[in-house]
Amino acid sequence: MLERISVALVLSTGAVLLPGCAARPDYVRPAVDLPAAWAAPAGTAAAGGQWWKIYGDAALDRLVEEALAGNANLTLAVARVDEARAQVGLARADQAPTVEAGFNRSRQQNSRSTATSFPGVPREYNDYRAALSVSYELDLWGRLRNATAAARADLLASESAGETVRITLASDVAQAYFALRAYDEQIAANRRSLASRAESLGLQKKRLDVGAISEFDYRQIEAEVAAASAQLPVLERQRSQQESALAVLLGRSPRAIYEGAITRTSGSGGEPPALVVPTGLPSELLLRRPDLVQAEQRIVAQNARIAAARAAMFPSISLTGLLGSQSAVLSNLFSGPAGLWSLAAAIAQPIYAGGRLEAGVNAAEARERQALAQYRQAIQNAFREVRDAIVAQTRTRQQFDAEDQRAVALRRALGLAKLRYDNGMASQLDVLDVERNLLAAEQSRADSLRAQRAAIADLFKALGGGWAQGS
Repeated sequence: MLERISVALVLSTGAVLLPGCAARPDYVRPAVDLPAAWAAPAGTAAAGGQWWKIYGDAALDRLVEEALAGNANLTLAVARVDEARAQVGLARADQAPTVEAGFNRSRQQNSRSTATSFPGVPREYNDYRAALSVSYELDLWGRLRNATAAARADLLASESAGETVRITLASDVAQAYFALRAYDEQIAANRRSLASRAESLGLQKKRLDVGAISEFDYRQIEAEVAAASAQLPVLERQRSQQESALAVLLGRSPRAIYEGAITRTSGSGGEPPALVVPTGLPSELLLRRPDLVQAEQRIVAQNARIAAARAAMFPSISLTGLLGSQSAVLSNLFSGPAGLWSLAAAIAQPIYAGGRLEAGVNAAEARERQALAQYRQAIQNAFREVRDAIVAQTRTRQQFDAEDQRAVALRRALGLAKLRYDNGMASQLDVLDVERNLLAAEQSRADSLRAQRAAIADLFKALGGGWAQGS
């Protein structure tokens, strides 16, 4: 009778606890107020994983592939994905039975001063035991299932983080490469200007010697040449630093960083590619951006951990079994009389833990709120980055067109200034003034071309690598 009362009490207590410890509902994506579509001018849409091929630069293509194969940050991201995948395996293993095989051999001596000591019974004896044990926890409340779900969400987050590293790396390589080419063009322009000024300085020295010009005019021309010469080491130093930084991005060895060079397309800077604008794409596509997927999976993981923390308040039910043999003589270990087995079931219900379980649930819920705030902040930053990148590539293209026109006009002006000088209608200082303005224009043109190409890379990074609407 007492046993029936105890069983009824346990069942009634469970019925009371079950509604209060109900499992957490399935995850639902947080609602976000998104614009209907991209507000952008018409342009050339581009998609696909190898977005950097839009530049049409074979040297850049090879460098990006090298970076994707050897960059240290990408290698680290891959290792983190492997770790997260292993964590999923560990969490999934907790849901499966544990089977262990064991063998023990011991020798002991009993005391004669105990009630279990009898005359004729040996005090010393051996004990051999071989057994196969099985243990299994019934996951009735979903604690282990939710722990596995949390680990799986962490794995997806790690994979998305790795994709973010990949996209960022390709963008950084493209920007560093075009910065290097911009330095090449600026140095080439500086050297052309310096050669022209040095030639003019030699002619003016001859004119000074015969008294055709004053020393004042000659010293001004000499100062202009020195000023152009002073710019060259600065540009060469900056180019060397940029080359080293790009070599690190590529994942090259220390020796290659120190001794190697970056192969790049030679010649003039060329023209910028056509504008890349994601016209007509719904805003929901941006939610596929890897860093946003990562942030959302963090919410999914924390949601599952809340359910796991709540399930810890339920009773834990464990099943154990053992099958084996035990004998005092090794030769009889596997004989029929030596066989042994056992089956057991255990139920443990937390009664008082000093508030530890409730605190665990509260901490999990707080972490979920943190993940939700980070997700919403990531969405805000994503749309800001897209908007800024769209505006930047349009404005930098306009800046390049203006700088290009300025350089063309100054080249013509330089020809006219030299013609006026040859005909005695202008001084050499007038020619040097135009040359100085032309050098500044050519350097600004190279930098604006770099900025326009960098803006395209920023846009693809903001879009998560680019995609088509049907993807």
